[in-house]
Amino acid sequence: MNALLIVTLGLAFLYGILMLSYCYGWARLHTFYPSRHAYTFNTKVTVVIPARDEENNLPPLLEALQQQSYPANLFEVIVVDDFSEDTTADVVRYFPAENVRLVRMSDHLDKTQRLNSYKKKAIELAIKEATGHLIVTTDADCVMGPKWLETMVKFYETYRPRFIAAPVAYHEEDNFFKRLQSLDFMTMQGITGAVAYLQTGTMCNGANLAYEKSAFEEVGGFMGIDMIASGDDMLLMYKIYHAYPDGVRYLKSRDAIVRTLPVATVNGFMNQRIRWSSKADKYEDKRVTRTLVLVYIWNVMLVLMGVVTIFNHELLYWFAGVLIYKVVIETIFLVPVAGFFQKLSQLAWFIPGQPFHIIYVVVAGWLGKFGSYEWKGRQVK
Repeated sequence: MNALLIVTLGLAFLYGILMLSYCYGWARLHTFYPSRHAYTFNTKVTVVIPARDEENNLPPLLEALQQQSYPANLFEVIVVDDFSEDTTADVVRYFPAENVRLVRMSDHLDKTQRLNSYKKKAIELAIKEATGHLIVTTDADCVMGPKWLETMVKFYETYRPRFIAAPVAYHEEDNFFKRLQSLDFMTMQGITGAVAYLQTGTMCNGANLAYEKSAFEEVGGFMGIDMIASGDDMLLMYKIYHAYPDGVRYLKSRDAIVRTLPVATVNGFMNQRIRWSSKADKYEDKRVTRTLVLVYIWNVMLVLMGVVTIFNHELLYWFAGVLIYKVVIETIFLVPVAGFFQKLSQLAWFIPGQPFHIIYVVVAGWLGKFGSYEWKGRQVK
């Protein structure tokens, strides 16, 4: 019992240092204001969108892309249809824009051919046909503001990074479950920006990335990580970081935010988080792995301490104190991050969501290592 308390308090100390370092990193990460930077209108961009059964989500995304302030003659949109069973291909084929193209995986692969990462293959096919110097990826269920591409290009032309990670946020959070997801996701986005400034890890989200086509080709694309179902974002980011340590940057700008939809069901949410967790031991960037291990064991100890407290009420005050400590230290980090994403009102759901967050981290982490999950109607191990 004493050992449990000592270990938990030791982990609490380490977790506190970690969160305070994130606070510092996020605060020191400069915000990029596109209006303060000129660009030369000479960067050709290819927006790559893998899509599987996305007939309902694609129209608003394609409309958002046509409303971009960046000149239409300087960017193309390639949507890769991943063996969709709905009218995804027709939505793209008949969309009234000359810079939108359709690539069908069925023209390159047999449907019975077994892959463990269809998304990586879709992106790879699109990049082969891309005419853009800068590849920008997003997901089919996303939307963005009109200055998204302009901001990406201005940032690229200002700093010339080889790889850009940019912010993603949930929207249309119309119930308690979706608000909890939004808070959790916003936390991960804040950490992504913080570690980029601190240079203590490589994190990103595939819904909002940009990288040079030449950098993708020079590191061999997805070669070596193509058998891992997930990781078209972070695993690729580390490959480019390994080749160009000074060539990876995070774009902190509200104009660059891409908005995506939270998962509608608990089952879908767990499949998503298990998928994300499944690549934890695949990172060559061991700084990320060590952090994930610390956070996972910290949450495991909280669950164990909660269970033991049921049978030993002497630990109740310690357990309550540790939970209060966790909430306080995370809130200190979350307030400025929520301010950036203009979601301060969602912090009201932070405390009620703590039990859900702790339990899902433990379960998803375990199943990500030892279980399987469903993704886009396919069972993945």
